[in-house]
Amino acid sequence: MNFPIDLPNLYLKKAKTLQIKPVDIKESFIRGSGHGGQKINKTASCVWLKHRPTSIEVKVQRHREQSKNRISAYKLLIDKIEISIKGEKSEHAQKIFKIRKQKQRRSKKTKEKLLKEKKHRSELKSLRSNIINSEN
Repeated sequence: MNFPIDLPNLYLKKAKTLQIKPVDIKESFIRGSGHGGQKINKTASCVWLKHRPTSIEVKVQRHREQSKNRISAYKLLIDKIEISIKGEKSEHAQKIFKIRKQKQRRSKKTKEKLLKEKKHRSELKSLRSNIINSEN
């Protein structure tokens, strides 16, 4: 399995386990659009990939150079194919799940902190009311 570009070993292993063949990938270069001025609008630096068996398409225009966009597109395509095949067991889905759990934990901690501050404030208020009542 020789891809037309040099991919990191991690993605080559993923492609091998998912049985992604470079022959099944249709690749074309198109002109970009949006921010970047003449460089983006006049050169075909945007990369479009389609995996024929799964009909998953990817279009990448993150970088100004076509070679960097090409690498990013292949990485993204392999990740998307992995998600479609493995579902919740894919690495990407597991990362998202982990981040969500961390955020839930953080929100619990912030709630506890808010309640602690609220209790402290109410204690201060109750002490103040005792002073006012004793003066009368």
